[in-house]
Amino acid sequence: MRPGDLAPTVFTTVGLPDARRVELWEEHNSTALIGLDVHAPEPLQATELNVQLAKVHLARVVGSAHVIERNSRVIRRSPAEAVAVYVSLRGDSWFQHPGGTRSLRAGTAVICETDRPFARGFGRGLEELVVKLPRQAIGARAGQLTLQSPVTYSEDDPYVRALARIVGRATQTGRAVAADDSTVLDIVAVLAAGRKVACDVAHRAAARTFIEEHLTDSCLGAEQVAAATGISERQLSRVFAADGVSVPRHILERRLQLARALLSSSAHADQASTVAEIAGRCGFMSAAYFSHAFRKRFDQRAGDLRREVST
Repeated sequence: MRPGDLAPTVFTTVGLPDARRVELWEEHNSTALIGLDVHAPEPLQATELNVQLAKVHLARVVGSAHVIERNSRVIRRSPAEAVAVYVSLRGDSWFQHPGGTRSLRAGTAVICETDRPFARGFGRGLEELVVKLPRQAIGARAGQLTLQSPVTYSEDDPYVRALARIVGRATQTGRAVAADDSTVLDIVAVLAAGRKVACDVAHRAAARTFIEEHLTDSCLGAEQVAAATGISERQLSRVFAADGVSVPRHILERRLQLARALLSSSAHADQASTVAEIAGRCGFMSAAYFSHAFRKRFDQRAGDLRREVST
């Protein structure tokens, strides 16, 4: 099993004793995501789906009204040495840090260092996506990054939209599409460092974002990606090679992950789609090539996976 294939884990306070919900929620987050102090006016109803990649941790959080704090005491007790990205899907909130308090609307993305004190409040509950990345891994792409205060972006930012799409698909139940570590790292590096990010990282993030958006296009290749990114094919090949992968290999991997999610979906099984039809939806022009690549990547025939879900 490769990183990214790991099954998501789910923790929920629903059904737990009311008096212990906050305590157990704090305990889970300290282990699975980021240590926090939690304050809830009513018995906390919260659910968190966690996905651990090789370097990046992804989560989808749904919860009732509450306030969280990551103060100096919590940081000393549970240091994370990480950068966190919170992408709101539902519910307005506020974000407090030593420099002030910001009111945030649904759709906003916030990037902060986890070991600088902050507090967040959700008056009417929330649904959000969370990305936690080792500070060292971001630094390798963004240089000596120091976020003295949180950085916010609106949902209109193309990198925020791409990140939300990738993390959202990876943290959905029933048909999760495994996320790519390096793609998430590149996108967050661009969001965190802005114009200070290295050109190669910016180009690779733009290219990977374009690939995610056009994955099902059977004509997608290096030529189209390079043109969309505004660089030559040779330069595109070089920036991908610097991260240890070729452009065709990256496109193939992302298509296979999408196909695997569709083949694993009971909803698609009910629609009686054939393996060849699913291969076509994922951008494969040859069903035979898809079958060979799928078996080589996952050590399982696509048809066998399909039958397992259908029975």
